[in-house]
Amino acid sequence: MNPLVSFLWRSSAALLALAGIAGFIWLFARDMNVYWFILSPLILAVYEIPAVVVYALWKKARRREAPKEESRSE
Repeated sequence: MNPLVSFLWRSSAALLALAGIAGFIWLFARDMNVYWFILSPLILAVYEIPAVVVYALWKKARRREAPKEESRSE
Protein backbone atom coordinates (compact mmCIF):
# COMPACT_ATOMS: atom_id res chain seq x y z
CA MET A 1 0.00 0.00 0.00
CA ASN A 2 1.21 3.47 -0.83
CA PRO A 3 2.58 5.14 2.34
CA LEU A 4 0.60 8.32 1.68
CA VAL A 5 -2.67 6.42 1.30
CA SER A 6 -1.89 4.42 4.42
CA PHE A 7 -1.23 7.63 6.35
CA LEU A 8 -4.49 9.15 5.11
CA TRP A 9 -6.51 6.10 6.21
CA ARG A 10 -4.95 6.12 9.68
CA SER A 11 -5.27 9.88 10.11
CA SER A 12 -8.92 9.83 9.00
CA ALA A 13 -9.62 7.10 11.57
CA ALA A 14 -7.97 9.24 14.26
CA LEU A 15 -9.94 12.32 13.19
CA LEU A 16 -13.20 10.36 13.23
CA ALA A 17 -12.38 9.12 16.74
CA LEU A 18 -11.77 12.67 17.92
CA ALA A 19 -14.95 13.83 16.20
CA GLY A 20 -16.90 11.08 17.98
CA ILE A 21 -15.59 12.21 21.35
CA ALA A 22 -16.31 15.85 20.52
CA GLY A 23 -19.82 14.97 19.36
CA PHE A 24 -20.47 13.07 22.57
CA ILE A 25 -19.29 16.00 24.67
CA TRP A 26 -21.27 18.50 22.60
CA LEU A 27 -24.54 16.58 22.81
CA PHE A 28 -24.52 14.74 26.11
CA ALA A 29 -21.84 15.85 28.55
CA ARG A 30 -23.19 19.39 28.82
CA ASP A 31 -26.44 18.18 30.45
CA MET A 32 -25.03 15.15 32.24
CA ASN A 33 -27.37 13.48 34.70
CA VAL A 34 -27.44 10.02 36.23
CA TYR A 35 -29.19 8.48 33.21
CA TRP A 36 -26.62 9.84 30.75
CA PHE A 37 -23.86 8.79 33.14
CA ILE A 38 -25.13 5.20 33.11
CA LEU A 39 -25.61 5.15 29.33
CA SER A 40 -22.45 7.10 28.45
CA PRO A 41 -20.23 4.07 27.64
CA LEU A 42 -22.81 2.79 25.18
CA ILE A 43 -23.38 6.21 23.60
CA LEU A 44 -19.63 6.84 23.28
CA ALA A 45 -19.14 3.43 21.68
CA VAL A 46 -21.82 4.24 19.09
CA TYR A 47 -20.09 7.51 18.24
CA GLU A 48 -16.78 5.66 17.73
CA ILE A 49 -18.17 3.16 15.19
CA PRO A 50 -17.11 5.16 12.07
CA ALA A 51 -13.52 5.35 13.31
CA VAL A 52 -13.42 1.61 13.96
CA VAL A 53 -14.83 0.86 10.51
CA VAL A 54 -12.24 3.04 8.76
CA TYR A 55 -9.43 1.48 10.80
CA ALA A 56 -10.67 -2.04 10.01
CA LEU A 57 -10.83 -1.23 6.29
CA TRP A 58 -7.25 0.09 6.42
CA LYS A 59 -6.02 -3.07 8.15
CA LYS A 60 -7.85 -5.27 5.66
CA ALA A 61 -6.33 -3.43 2.69
CA ARG A 62 -2.87 -3.56 4.26
CA ARG A 63 -3.13 -7.31 4.87
CA ARG A 64 -4.38 -7.93 1.33
CA GLU A 65 -1.41 -6.14 -0.24
CA ALA A 66 1.23 -7.51 2.14
CA PRO A 67 3.59 -10.00 0.53
CA LYS A 68 2.76 -13.54 1.53
CA GLU A 69 5.64 -15.46 3.01
CA GLU A 70 6.21 -18.94 1.72
CA SER A 71 6.66 -21.51 4.44
CA ARG A 72 9.53 -23.89 4.04
CA SER A 73 9.30 -27.49 5.10
CA GLU A 74 12.67 -28.87 6.06
